[in-house]
Amino acid sequence: MATIWRIVIMLALGGTAAIPGCRRQPPPPEPQLSAAQPRAASLPMEGCDVRTNEEWKQALTPEQYYVTREKGTERPFTGEYVHHKEAGTYHCVCCGEPLFTSEAKFDSGTGWPSFFQPISGERVKELPDDSLGMRRTEVVCGKCDAHLGHVFEDGPAPTGLRYCLNSASLTFQRASEGETPSAQP
Repeated sequence: MATIWRIVIMLALGGTAAIPGCRRQPPPPEPQLSAAQPRAASLPMEGCDVRTNEEWKQALTPEQYYVTREKGTERPFTGEYVHHKEAGTYHCVCCGEPLFTSEAKFDSGTGWPSFFQPISGERVKELPDDSLGMRRTEVVCGKCDAHLGHVFEDGPAPTGLRYCLNSASLTFQRASEGETPSAQP
């Protein structure tokens, strides 16, 4: 609860620099790589979608590219799925992997879509993130390594976790009539 109040106070004062995962401006552009040179991230897993920077730039909007491939953060309360309430499944915008269901979504009041658990542990990877002078846990797609957001230990039961994600890293598939989101692949 203290984290939420700290964020509310910082936003009211017009500041976002002290909010975990929030940046005032995008970082300076990275050096240009040739189209044949893949972005150095982690080693790809079997079945991963491995593309060059140029291929990702053509496949994604500029905001989606900034968030998922450059580990950016969208401004709070601006994302498409912050207040989204429909039943269905949230997928990775880069590879289409189903990641979270609407049944695990909750309103954290932080300005980003929040979930208390992924569909399964293999769908997302958690990596240490020491950027911005603090220790956090980054969340990436388990299939294509797209940056999704961060996970914090201040969420609701049953997990106590808050997967705080960027809407720009997600797409949504509405559940069919009579279908529950957890039943989707």
